[in-house]
Amino acid sequence: MIKKGLYGCAVIGALVALVACEPDPLNGSAPPVALGPGASGADERVSVYTVNYPLQYFAQRIGGELVDVSFPAPQGVDPADWIPDIDTVADFQQADVILLNGAGYARWLRRMSLPAAPQVDTSAAFAERLLDVEQSVVHTHGPKGEHAHDNLAFTVWLNPELAKEQATAVRDALARKLPDSAETLDSNLAGLVSDLAALDLELREIFARLGDRPLAYSHPVYQYLDQRYALDGKSVHWEPDVEPTEDELNALAELAGGVMLWEAAPLPATRARLQAMGITFVVFDPCAGTPETGDYLAVMSRNISALAAAL
Repeated sequence: MIKKGLYGCAVIGALVALVACEPDPLNGSAPPVALGPGASGADERVSVYTVNYPLQYFAQRIGGELVDVSFPAPQGVDPADWIPDIDTVADFQQADVILLNGAGYARWLRRMSLPAAPQVDTSAAFAERLLDVEQSVVHTHGPKGEHAHDNLAFTVWLNPELAKEQATAVRDALARKLPDSAETLDSNLAGLVSDLAALDLELREIFARLGDRPLAYSHPVYQYLDQRYALDGKSVHWEPDVEPTEDELNALAELAGGVMLWEAAPLPATRARLQAMGITFVVFDPCAGTPETGDYLAVMSRNISALAAAL
């Protein structure tokens, strides 16, 4: 258990300072002395930590060689539910900039203390446009156990317009640390915004091809996608690695001839049942975690290709 309060933070800080003085076991040399939060030197890149992969991608695109961006959650784990160990929390505490998603994302932040100054809520500018989840639901993830969906939907980056606003917040945070590099940051932001605008157009075009076909989502994580493209899809609470019950399948009888978006490919038995019901399943990866291949735009391109093939 991690101790809260000033004492716990002091212990973590002391451990980090001690480790920083130790020789690097890989090359035998001492690591560079880390600057404290908010400081940067001529030869030091700004240290940025993020709570999900989209923010890591945005920061890397905008900061380029000026920043050192870390997103420490392991692959295959949902960053919204991931809990970092004490060493990783200490790393967050030493960062110059901590990029938060907002909307209650990354529940571990409620339990562990981070310095306030480096934190940047990238959805603060559109807080009044955050969407409510219909209800808070606790449900089973099979071997993964249970977790709750809270009152605010948090996958804001699935709406490219909101992703642009997040990227702008990232640019502003980096500019405060790198005032002499504002022109470079602005240029990099412009390139990213252009790519997000192109993605927005592609998504609008592909979803327009749905026509009147019914749409469902295997999990309540597509709210901002649904709103942006006026899709009116129905969300259920199914996991890719858990076979739905007969009652759950029967509840989707009205989806015959329609499409169902999944975060990951469902079990073969689930696929067979959906196909027998006339429901086309499509993997549409929200890309919250680090992708196995490619980057954020590559994942979105694969999502669009999968939809195109299904339609």
